[in-house]
Amino acid sequence: MKYRTVFDIIGPIMVGPSSSHTAGAARIGRIARSIFGKQPEWVELSLYGSFAETYKGHATDVALIAGVLDFDTNDPRLPESPKYAKEAGIEVVIKTEGAVLEHPNTAKIRLQSGSEELEVVGISIGGGKVEITELNGFDLQLSGTSPAILIVNHDRYGVVAGVTSLLNQERVNIGNMKVSRKEKGKMALMVIETDEQIPMSLIKQIRGLEGVDQVLSMDDY
Repeated sequence: MKYRTVFDIIGPIMVGPSSSHTAGAARIGRIARSIFGKQPEWVELSLYGSFAETYKGHATDVALIAGVLDFDTNDPRLPESPKYAKEAGIEVVIKTEGAVLEHPNTAKIRLQSGSEELEVVGISIGGGKVEITELNGFDLQLSGTSPAILIVNHDRYGVVAGVTSLLNQERVNIGNMKVSRKEKGKMALMVIETDEQIPMSLIKQIRGLEGVDQVLSMDDY
């Protein structure tokens, strides 16, 4: 395994107590917030495995709420994030689940604002590093270390080519790309990680493509 900085080994600058159960949880929440693109009105946090067993002692639920509020791992407001969520008018529901999943440090976050909803599943893999493994039922593998766009589209000829053509015209370099679908000919998901943040003007062009249903963007963390 390659490390880019010393913080990949010792973990991020953070409000403790745990890099995996606190800092990692905050990053999962913050990535979910970034993908959702706005402050939600309602949040449901479902905790699995070790997260479910030890969340009170490690403040995992508090960290997830902090992330949803867009607080960084070292934000001094993190320990009091439930108070800030209440002040912001965000209803938070916390659930512990008994299901055994592939990774013990797993959280599912459901965000809602008006008619808009988003469901994200993330895992904390240690040292504050995380992966987003599911988005609205689609499987994916997203670390949050690079800017990314997530495109929900109809599974048909020409949609992927249309997106990559626009990126090429704007000289945006693709670092990683994955296309998945639940069923042939139905809805699909494109996950494209890039070397630089994609401008809103380009995102609007992608949203205008035939066959594209939704475009979500994510900053790097």
